[in-house]
Amino acid sequence: MATVIRLARFGAKKRPYYHIVVTDSRNARNSGNVLEVVGKYDPMQAKDSDKRVILKMDEVKAWLAKGAQPSDRVYKFLANAGLVKPRAIPVQTKKHLQSEKTQMKIKDKAEKLAKIAAEKAAAEEAAKAAAAAPAEEAATEAVAE
Repeated sequence: MATVIRLARFGAKKRPYYHIVVTDSRNARNSGNVLEVVGKYDPMQAKDSDKRVILKMDEVKAWLAKGAQPSDRVYKFLANAGLVKPRAIPVQTKKHLQSEKTQMKIKDKAEKLAKIAAEKAAAEEAAKAAAAAPAEEAATEAVAE
């Protein structure tokens, strides 16, 4: 028998409440033919609330060891609880990025701005050095007289 760990919906209209159940994969979602209720999920609670997902850890571990497969949503709950390793996020297409030509233009513009800033800093440094040099020469001439 292929067992799955999935959600079974309870609660009123527009007020969902789910039991996390272990059942045969061929059964309907709310068939009532569940092997065991291993947790509860209340989506109406705040995301950081402790009451949002309640799991019976020992029973979940036992069913996972027996080969029960969690549904996608239940897998996320188990990953957040640290019972299973989180699934890797696949690399998406890069259509949201700008074209290569536009990226090159942005890079060139940034390089030009950096070059201008460096030249400006060098000019300011030279001006400070030039201003300091005549003052030193005047002080040495006053001492010599």
